[in-house]
Amino acid sequence: MRVPVTIVSGYLGAGKTTLINSLLGEDHGLRLAVLVNDFGSVNIDAALIKETEIDSIALTNGCVCCTLGDDLLMSVNDLLSRGGTPDHILIEASGIAEPVAIANALLADSRLSYAGIVTVVDGTNIEDLLSDPLLEPQVTQQIRAADIVLISKLPDGSDDQVQDKLRALGARAPTRLSDMPLSRLLFDVTPLPRSTAPAPHPGYVSWQHRSRQVLDRRQLGDKLADRPEGLYRMKGFVLTSGGAYELHIVGRHVEARRCDADETLLVALGPENRISRDQIEAWWCSA
Repeated sequence: MRVPVTIVSGYLGAGKTTLINSLLGEDHGLRLAVLVNDFGSVNIDAALIKETEIDSIALTNGCVCCTLGDDLLMSVNDLLSRGGTPDHILIEASGIAEPVAIANALLADSRLSYAGIVTVVDGTNIEDLLSDPLLEPQVTQQIRAADIVLISKLPDGSDDQVQDKLRALGARAPTRLSDMPLSRLLFDVTPLPRSTAPAPHPGYVSWQHRSRQVLDRRQLGDKLADRPEGLYRMKGFVLTSGGAYELHIVGRHVEARRCDADETLLVALGPENRISRDQIEAWWCSA
């Protein structure tokens, strides 16, 4: 019997990891296997964790969360070779990935069946993304590829406007994420045939930083307000004189909330023709 695979897609910072985390904690009765870009970013309830290995976390409800390696098919094969075949596999695609290309690659494995693409759309940033000629084709393709479109972080009173815009792009029944019973993603998705033509999209540069340097709390606010315009996504942890903060930047939106961390660990991403790795480095490391 083939194992169904659902691909969770969505542009940078849309809320894919939050959705995955919720599914892992649901009482759905399935043994889920989740492949994510970095399972360390999934906030799994400590009460659910049964045991932790180098590249996976086994949960008490029979689910398992594993890191997604550079080779997708190899990661899937490693997962299926562990013993105890899962009932359903979820794959969190990178925010700049082509979900249809991932689906086509997986269908080559006779042990798997295609269970659909779920695309998460960031309700606070979608207008900016669709009005950006550089990013719009890629974002639009992720939306059109989806069998279900879920809208996260939707501001109050903007439901109809955002949903109408997504329908005009070809989205299938766009729905606010908070209104969607999560079990539908596992039991009630009817995949539709999709075009395999890739959309044009920019190249991206990535940046990473790790240190134990303590930043002045006031300086952090000034630094974030003066960030480079081409920096679209940044996440991680920052040590400051006022304690540690979990940092999330998505487009024009910045969120910093208190957390427990013993080092500064950050990753950032932006289109390569708008920002360089050196520019990000110079900005973050400036006095």
